[in-house]
Amino acid sequence: MNLQDFDPLLGRRVEILDPQGQVVKEDLRPAALDDAKLVELYDRMVWLRVADQEAMVLQRAGRMGTYAPTLGQEAANIGSAAVLQMQDWLVPSFREMGAMLLHGVPLELIYQYWMGCEWGSHFPEHVRVLPICAPVGTQTLHGVGLAWAAKLKGEPTVTLIYFGDGATSKGDFHEAMNFAGVFRLPCVFFCQNNQYAISVPRTIQTAAATLAQKAVAYGFPGLVVDGNDLMAVYAATQAAVAHARSGEGPVFIEAQTYRLGPHTTADDPSRYRTPAEVESQEQYDPLRRVRLYLEGRGLLPAPEETARWERYQTEVKETAKKAEAAISLNPDDIFAYHYATMPPYLASQQAYLHRLLAARKEAGHG
Repeated sequence: MNLQDFDPLLGRRVEILDPQGQVVKEDLRPAALDDAKLVELYDRMVWLRVADQEAMVLQRAGRMGTYAPTLGQEAANIGSAAVLQMQDWLVPSFREMGAMLLHGVPLELIYQYWMGCEWGSHFPEHVRVLPICAPVGTQTLHGVGLAWAAKLKGEPTVTLIYFGDGATSKGDFHEAMNFAGVFRLPCVFFCQNNQYAISVPRTIQTAAATLAQKAVAYGFPGLVVDGNDLMAVYAATQAAVAHARSGEGPVFIEAQTYRLGPHTTADDPSRYRTPAEVESQEQYDPLRRVRLYLEGRGLLPAPEETARWERYQTEVKETAKKAEAAISLNPDDIFAYHYATMPPYLASQQAYLHRLLAARKEAGHG
């Protein structure tokens, strides 16, 4: 596949594996994505879904803070990150747990982050992944900075920058795109267009026919793919990364997917979309699509598939317990890492917190 296979100005998108698990464009399927590789990536998608489901359970049980689920976006996560080499940088927003896992971030640390422990962002030294970024769109600038540094140093490094459709309405995004285009930086902008920026639907997010066509104004290619198609996501990202690594500059990928769950666990999606709409999208479930293909090829024996899900359910629950056990929360950490000398207003707040905690302890509340 090459970049000429895409035409974002016409709103066309590439699909290789259809919702029924049939390959519809064999000529676009990358040679590296053979059946063995597909089984491997499907396995990673299952791992992600199980980890995501466990995070939802933990949050509802009060054992985790507000969490942003990835349900329905597994192909966009796994298919894109699978292309990266270890020296490449991955810059996530807050819905890229699968991409982060695939690029070397331990699940235990991701869980700790969502449990409220910032040490969960302290990744192993060799893992080139930036911390989860909650502010919408600001990470695009960080990613462009990494790409600029790589170009100045002459390093064969590509930066993969993730964001959602809502981020394309932020000034940070446009500044990052403009800078990357002007200096022909080795980065790939990967938009998980899940159709909603919290409650704002794609239909009123922008008047453009596609989000990818915004790249044209900044002087580089934009690609549109079926974000629920693992093959298409992999192929598009592979072409974009190769383009960027060869010195040809940035690429924008719009992966058109759908958020089956809430924006976060603090969101009530029933206030802005109907159950019928969500149900209509379940047929495009990315795991189902790959599973149908692999089953048709005799590559997912039922006993093996059952064992796969059971194994990950056990592993993920054990990881959650380890994450909780490793957390040692010190209230003073809220104040300790901002200033060399704590200003008076923070010192008074810290003293107030200590008085509150002491009062709770005296009242027998721990």
